[in-house]
Amino acid sequence: MKRTTFALHIKKYNSLDFSSFNFHESLQDSLSSSGYKSPTLIQQKAIPVILEGHDIIASAQTGTGKTAAFLLPILHKLMSADFNDSEVHALIVVPTRELAIQISSHLDGLTYFSSISSIAIYGGGDGESFVREKQALSKGVDIVVATPGKLISHLNMGYVKMKELRYLILDEADRMLDMGFNEDIMRIISYLPKERQTLMFSATMPPRINQLAKAILKSPVEVSVALSKPPESIKQEAYVVYEPQKIPLVQYILSNKAHQSTLIFCSKKQTVKQLTLQLQKLGYDAKEIHSDLEQNQREEVLQAFSSKRLPILIATDILSRGIDIDQIDLVVNYDVPTDGEDYVHRIGRTARAETKGTAITLVNQEEQYKFQRIEKLIGKEVEKVAIPEKLGAGPAYGGPKPAGKFTQKPKASAPAAARTKPVIVKK
Repeated sequence: MKRTTFALHIKKYNSLDFSSFNFHESLQDSLSSSGYKSPTLIQQKAIPVILEGHDIIASAQTGTGKTAAFLLPILHKLMSADFNDSEVHALIVVPTRELAIQISSHLDGLTYFSSISSIAIYGGGDGESFVREKQALSKGVDIVVATPGKLISHLNMGYVKMKELRYLILDEADRMLDMGFNEDIMRIISYLPKERQTLMFSATMPPRINQLAKAILKSPVEVSVALSKPPESIKQEAYVVYEPQKIPLVQYILSNKAHQSTLIFCSKKQTVKQLTLQLQKLGYDAKEIHSDLEQNQREEVLQAFSSKRLPILIATDILSRGIDIDQIDLVVNYDVPTDGEDYVHRIGRTARAETKGTAITLVNQEEQYKFQRIEKLIGKEVEKVAIPEKLGAGPAYGGPKPAGKFTQKPKASAPAAARTKPVIVKK
C-alpha cells in the first residue's frame, strides 16, 4: 500500500476560516449558525485531502475536531452533486451507540439548511426504531451512522441499498479493533462497492490499524496530529491516596472547586453504582451511565449532562472515547485506567474546543505503577496535590511495580483516618 504524507503549510493557525474551503452555500450557512469559527489543525490538514478525493488515514488525539474533519467535506460533496435518492451514499461506522448518537446530532446541525438525510443505527432500540431503520436502508438515505453489529443484522436481511455508496468512514478505528470488530468491518466492506472513497480516523496507530488500512485503503494520504499527548490546556493533578480516602476526597473536590460540569470515570460498573449512590446520599445531583442501563435511560442521562441540566455524571470507559460534549470543565479519574491511551482519552473529555479544563486522578497504592507508566507515556510528571489534613495522610508515591496483589485496605501503620470508615466532609 503506497502512502502519501500530507503536509499543509500554515503560517498562522488562526489565519484560516471555514470560508477558505469554499463549502456549499447551505453548509456554510449551517457553520455560521452553529458558531463554527476557525478550523482546528486536524480539520485544516484533513479537509483539503478529502475534498480532493483521496483515501485518508488520519490520527489525532481526542477533542481535536475529528468528527467535523470528515463530516464537513463529505457533506459538501453530497450537497454539490446529484445522487440516486433510493440508495445509501455515505456510511460512517463507529464502535459505540453513544458515538453514533453524537455524530447523528452533529449531522442534524450541519444539514439544517439542506435536504441531506441521515439516520443513526445501533443496538438496544425497540420495534419502532427497527422499522424506521429498515425503511431508511431499503428506500434510501444520504448518510448512515452505524455500529457494526446492528448494521450487519440489516445487511443479512438483503434489503440494504448500498450499491451506489460513494463514501465509507471508519471512526475510532483503533477502538473498534480493541472491541473485536475486525471481522465485522471486513464483512460490512464486502457489501460495498470497490470504487469508493474511504476515510479512516484513529486516535492511535497500532500495527493492527496499519494492517486494516492496507486491506481497505487505496494509496491513502496519511495525516497525523499530536498523538498520545494531552492538550496543554488541561491542568493535570493527582492525589495519592488510600482507597478508603477516595469518596471523601471526591466530596472535597466537588465542594471546594467551582465546576459547572463534572465527569467522573470509574473502571468498573459496580464502582460507578456505589459512588453515584454515595454522592446522591450526600445531596449531590449526580447520575450514572454504564452498559447495565437501558438505551433510552442512557440517552436521557447523556442528554441531561450535555445540556448542562445534570452537573455530575459518573461513567465507565464507555464515555472515554467519541463523546463530543463541550465545556466539561472537570474530569475525575476515580480509578487509574489500565491503559495509558485510555487516560489520554478520559481527560480529553475536558478542555475541548479551545477551552481550558482540569483533570484530577486519584491514585491508590495498587495503582501507582500504572500511573507511573502513564506519566512516562505522556512525557510529563503530573503534579501531586496534598490531601486535605482532615482526611489524614496518604501513602508515599513511587517505587517499583508490586510483586503481587495488594488488598484494598491501608497498612496497619497508616493514619487512623485512612484505616477507618471514609470521613464525610460536611458541606
